Amino acid sequence: MPYYLLGQMAGAILGAVLTWLVYFAQFRANADDDRALPTLGIFSTAPEIRNPVANLITEIIATVGLVLPILFFGKNPGTGIGRIPGTTAYGSGIGILIVALLVVGIGLSLGGPSGYAINPARDLLPRITHALLPIPNKGTSDWGYAWTPVVGPLIGGALSALVYKAAF
Repeated sequence: MPYYLLGQMAGAILGAVLTWLVYFAQFRANADDDRALPTLGIFSTAPEIRNPVANLITEIIATVGLVLPILFFGKNPGTGIGRIPGTTAYGSGIGILIVALLVVGIGLSLGGPSGYAINPARDLLPRITHALLPIPNKGTSDWGYAWTPVVGPLIGGALSALVYKAAF
């Protein structure tokens, strides 16, 4: 578990730094433009309407909508997500596709209210990276909202585990 968490965090930071490199020319081109928009949305989530309770509930529901099906898929090797019986191998192409489509579905249906982080590392580490990188006209890192995409997925993940344990 610690290696998984460290991998998630390292991947989030690396992704944010690579994003900065990809957009570096645009950041430089807009350095002197007073009309340049803040850049946080390139790195982290933001709510459509800032309502802490509604945003938190949306993150919880979206995370349960991701984690609970993945846990259930793991019980059925036919989905290509769980351990393949009699081997040490995990997953397959169809399992990856199922999870990818699940994430897209969650984004399309629940992404608007909170930006759907559905993973604390997906929002927090890129937000920290945004705060540290030298980006012209970057605006704020919005630390007042930063707790929502961390706490919501943690609660959603815990609820998913409780439901899964109760069902199995």
